[in-house]
Amino acid sequence: MANTSSAKKAVRKIARRTAANRSRRSEMRTYVRKVEEAIASGDAAAAQEALSTAAPTIMRAAQKGIVHVNTASRKVSRLTKRVKALAS
Repeated sequence: MANTSSAKKAVRKIARRTAANRSRRSEMRTYVRKVEEAIASGDAAAAQEALSTAAPTIMRAAQKGIVHVNTASRKVSRLTKRVKALAS
């Protein structure tokens, strides 16, 4: 248990950051899932539209430190590759 006032404040701050990070991570996963569902359904137009909203969300999560920048780039790259394969 935190004893000092600064440690108590740190606990409160960490709780706020954790909640914000959890929300952002959940949002990112939701958009990724929407792209994957569109790919699974075989709808190229819906997949492209879902990807255009998912990519900035993934990169924003990387900027905020939710995921590593390279991980975000890899996710976007792989999703883009799958969407392009579906379109052709």
